[in-house]
Amino acid sequence: SQLVESGGGLVQPGGSLRLSCAASEFTLEYFAIGWFRQAPGKEREGVSCISSNGDRTYYADEVKGRFTISRDNAKNTVYLQMKNLKPEDTAMYYCAVLVVGTITSMNPTDFGSWGQGTQVTVSA
Repeated sequence: SQLVESGGGLVQPGGSLRLSCAASEFTLEYFAIGWFRQAPGKEREGVSCISSNGDRTYYADEVKGRFTISRDNAKNTVYLQMKNLKPEDTAMYYCAVLVVGTITSMNPTDFGSWGQGTQVTVSA
């Protein structure tokens, strides 16, 4: 079973986007969900993570104060609201299920059910 990301696109610096992560074959409410990104030639890096009931969140230093993770378990969807986007935010963004460890680990090997990703490009 995989997750499905959507909401990416081309945006100017300083702009905003909201990414969505949905599942059609299983219920997300039992799992912590993480967002990752990978730029060309770079390793996949953790961006943010949210606990199963949404009471705890984690953000990478690079996105603190600009990105907000949230979830609507009734809609079986996790969101990543991104504001004040910068060119260095350009990457393919992925969501995944935390299968081992804590929400602060953000080690890709601790996550599973990866989606195909959604491209975010920040450019003037």
